[in-house]
Amino acid sequence: MMQKSRSSLVNDAYRRLKQEIRSNRLPPGFHGTEPEMAERLGMSRTPLREALVLLEADGLVEMKPRRGIYILPILPQDMKEIYEVLTAIEPEAVAVLAARKLSETELKPLIDATARMEQALDDDDLEAWANADDEFHKELLILHGNKRFLSIASLLFDQAHRARVITLRMREKPYRSTAEHKTVVEHIIKGEIEEARNVYREHRERAGAELLAILAKYKLQQL
Repeated sequence: MMQKSRSSLVNDAYRRLKQEIRSNRLPPGFHGTEPEMAERLGMSRTPLREALVLLEADGLVEMKPRRGIYILPILPQDMKEIYEVLTAIEPEAVAVLAARKLSETELKPLIDATARMEQALDDDDLEAWANADDEFHKELLILHGNKRFLSIASLLFDQAHRARVITLRMREKPYRSTAEHKTVVEHIIKGEIEEARNVYREHRERAGAELLAILAKYKLQQL
C-alpha cells in the first residue's frame, strides 16, 4: 500500500480539521493539545502542525505556545466586518453576471444550489441547507471569474458558516433567504442588472442584521 506524501497528509489534516471547525464539532473556544489533535486525526504531529498554520492564516484557530490549539470565538464585530465585505463584493458580482445575460445552462450551478436549499428545508436538514447556501455563494464568484474576489470571500465564508450553523435553529427557517436566491437568479437570466444587484444587497444586509441580532440577544459573542 502506497504511503501518502507529506503534502497529501497536510492537505488531509487541513481539510478534516476545517470541516470539524465549520460544523462546530470543534466548537468556538475549544482548547486542545497537539498530541490530542494528532490522535483525533490518526496522524503524526508534523502534518498536523503545518495544517494548523494554514487554519491560523484562515482566521479559524490560534496556536498558543505550550498551551496547544484554540478554536477562535465568533465575535459580533468580526461578523459585522465579514458581512460588510461580502455586501460590497457579491452584489457587484451579481450585477456583472446579469450584464452578461447568462443562460440557464450557464447558471446551472446556482440553480442546482437553490434546488438543494429547497430540498434541505423539506427534509428539515439545516446543515445541508447551510452547505447548499455556501455552494451558491462560491459558485457565484466562480462564475464571475475574479480569482481574488473568490480567494478573499472563501476565507470569510468559512468564518461566517460557523455562526450560521450555530444560529440557524434560533430563527425562522430560511425560506425567505432561499426565495431571495431564486429571485436573484431570475434577474440574472433576464439581464436585469439593477434588480439583481439590489435584491442581493438587501439579502446580505438583512441576513447580516439577523445574525448580529441573534448574537446580541443570546450573548453568543464568546462562542
